[in-house]
Parts: sequence; C-alpha cells; structure tokens
Amino acid sequence: MPGLIGKKIGMTSIYSAEGKATPCTVIEAGPCVVTQVKTEEKDGYEAIQLAFGDKREKNTSGAMQGHFKKAKTTPKRKLVEFDGFGDDVKLGDVVNVDIFQEGQFVDVTGTSKGKGFQGVVKRHGFGGVGQQTHGQHNRLRAPGSIGAASYPARVFKGMRMAGQMGNARVKQTNLQVLKVLTDKNIILVKGSVPGHKGSYVLIER
Repeated sequence: MPGLIGKKIGMTSIYSAEGKATPCTVIEAGPCVVTQVKTEEKDGYEAIQLAFGDKREKNTSGAMQGHFKKAKTTPKRKLVEFDGFGDDVKLGDVVNVDIFQEGQFVDVTGTSKGKGFQGVVKRHGFGGVGQQTHGQHNRLRAPGSIGAASYPARVFKGMRMAGQMGNARVKQTNLQVLKVLTDKNIILVKGSVPGHKGSYVLIER
C-alpha cells in the first residue's frame, strides 16, 4: 500500500461545533524522498524506497552516501519500502502528506513503548489483589501454580507468565484522518498510535 514515513509529535484534541472533544495523534508525515525504485525485471518485485529525517553526513557510511547522491538528496535517517505507487513517482521525487485526504482511513505502524520485565498482573491482566487464584496464599500479585505435575513434567510454550513487555512492532488499523495540514506536513489521526514522542511511524492508506 502507498504510504509515508512520519514522526509522532504527540496527542491533542479536536473540538466539534457542539463542543465534543475527539482525541487525536499529531504526526509529522514527510516530506519523503524517493531514494530507490525497484522493478520486477531487476529486483523481482515492484516497490519504491522512501527516506525521511535528516542525518549528518559524517555519521553516514560511504556506501549510503553514494546511495543518497544517486537520488540527489542529503543523507536520511529512516528508509522504508512501499508498494502501490505505480509509475507515478521517479527517483529523487518528493512525496508529501497531500497523498492523504481528510476522512479516509489509514493504518499506522510503530514500535510500542518498552516497559521492561513485568509481572502477570500488568502484563496479562491477572486478578491480583482480592482475586487470589491458582492456589496462591499470601503473594497477591504472584502467578501461583501453573499446573505442571509429574505429567507433563514441563511447562507448555505460550504459558502466560512474567516477562518482557512492550518494545514490539504494533499496527493500529483503520484510524480516521481528521485533518491534513499540507503547509506544515502534519496529519492528525483519530485515537492513539504506538510509540513514544519522537518515534518513527509508518502511515499506509
């Protein structure tokens, strides 16, 4: 699907004429530069590579500097491939936020906030205090017994236990575009999107 690379700015609210508040996320989407055009004959599939976010030249490898010079642009920080653009774009073209219209629905992909090693109450929503389960006695946020005995004498894979939470790739689907500010490369989508402020996200139609 055609889309753009963006950066999450934060959240705000839009108020209707009746005074109803709608929470939305502000995303700086583009401008993105086309740094490579992949074709069926040469690469085995069709796609375009978009680049977003300026990067210092001294922090860019020589190979990547040459890659960006082919597109006649400065080094960029984030590179992502998209399909569905067809023959509309060429190497070196700039794709802006105006590919989106207000009212349409988009998918937003990002990396969720990392929450470190968490217990079963926070990670899986176990009952915890006041809802003691699985035979636990006085440890009210502990997982309790997990059911393994002499048979099967092991813990099945996928058992809900404590562990790393967050820091995973998450896609929020069917988020409505509430406003597009083409002069500022800003798009406002209804609801929340994964990631912290300043993180990169992918917006697809």
